[in-house]
Amino acid sequence: MPTPKKPNLDSVTTINDDGSRYFLHPADVKGRWVIARRLLGAVLIAIYGLLPCVPINGNPAVFLDVENRMFHLFGVTLVPQDLWVMFFFISGLGFTLFAATALLGRVWCGWACPYTVFLDHLYRRIERGIEGDAPARRALDQSPWTVQKIVKRAMKHVLFAAISAAIAHGFLSYFISWKRLDGFMHEGPLPHATAFACVAILTLVLWFCFGYFREQFCIILCPYGRLQGALIDDDTLNVGYDAIRGEPRGTKGTTPGDCIDCHRCVQVCPTGIDIRNGLQLECIACTSCIDACNDVMTKIKRPHGLIRYDSFNGFTGKVARFLRPRVYAYAFLAVLGLGALAVVALHKARPFNATISRAVGPAFYSDAQSIRNIYQIRVFNKHNQDATVSIRLGEGTPPGYQLGAGGQTFPIAALSEVSLTCVVIAPIDAYTGMTDMALEIRANPGNVTLEKTVRFIGPNPQLIRHPRTGNP
Repeated sequence: MPTPKKPNLDSVTTINDDGSRYFLHPADVKGRWVIARRLLGAVLIAIYGLLPCVPINGNPAVFLDVENRMFHLFGVTLVPQDLWVMFFFISGLGFTLFAATALLGRVWCGWACPYTVFLDHLYRRIERGIEGDAPARRALDQSPWTVQKIVKRAMKHVLFAAISAAIAHGFLSYFISWKRLDGFMHEGPLPHATAFACVAILTLVLWFCFGYFREQFCIILCPYGRLQGALIDDDTLNVGYDAIRGEPRGTKGTTPGDCIDCHRCVQVCPTGIDIRNGLQLECIACTSCIDACNDVMTKIKRPHGLIRYDSFNGFTGKVARFLRPRVYAYAFLAVLGLGALAVVALHKARPFNATISRAVGPAFYSDAQSIRNIYQIRVFNKHNQDATVSIRLGEGTPPGYQLGAGGQTFPIAALSEVSLTCVVIAPIDAYTGMTDMALEIRANPGNVTLEKTVRFIGPNPQLIRHPRTGNP
């Protein structure tokens, strides 16, 4: 029976001395940490599949409608002009992740990263069900190509391809909606070649990553493992080995240390490290080694926790501080970003949005009777139903000013925008110079009123001759 490679700190386990790839086959493990991770993984996979299906305010919970330049996020519809709010979203989530890392190490990698979730809770479960646990898979790797081996490998990769295709279709549904995607699938690939090509390419990429590349993505490509050195300190909780209690190692009854050097923690590690060598770049805090070690401790009737969640200070017998300055700093910045996002989202949650700009051409038009300013108004209807829009002058407008099309009502279709031309007229008698004024845009249904401040521009009042007297 082939034995697994012994890890060391000089090179990653997945690279052989000759530079070739060493394929890892992590053993299965049972325990409370693994159960918790599987339950969370099932919830996250369900969320991934349901977000583009569950309707909120008539649209999917998450629908990035790039084609129509509408982005629906949990009932809030954003247009391209609103995408600056993503700064608050990204910064808020980023600092939330920093705070979680400062507290709990790489908890994101082992528990919530989509790559880990799909790999551990879908692909590896299928592989274990078809080819067996780690010893059986290593033996199958080194066995000749028999009918049984061909059948097992074919079954595994057919299922891998099917799951990859399902994930790819789910990803595409975030951009075209499940309803439209279902129509595409019924009509065939040729009428929708672009969508079909996207799904096909993404399926192949996922199949390659989860069927072959696997943990290499976490070790080689993902930058997060390299960032953790700047985010954690001696008080950060990490998965680690209690060397004070475990050393010296040896078989049961021969040494005072609790570690019997069974290498069970190494066998279950998905990145092939030995956690007893200390915190390493490859560790994703999946907690498999904790459950594996606790199972061994139960069998030899020793206390659990030889491998556990603890800080470096905790493992060395010092008092660890859970809350500390860097945690407060990251948490403050996270709350600042997410709080700003919430405020902006509430503002942007209105079913209508409007922008006003000065029309192309001269800043104003004038004659002996009046001065006119022309504005271009774009109104966005985020409702799933048709609406009407009317424009009027707001409070504070100088007396005598009027709209060239006052009180006129304009229709606007559902989930669309309309561009309106608005003319504001100031009689010569009423004009006293440049001034700020308000335009009210009223939309129904919902009786929503949007007030926009614009500047009315005209000539110097001292140079204007009165139309009746001819005097300035």
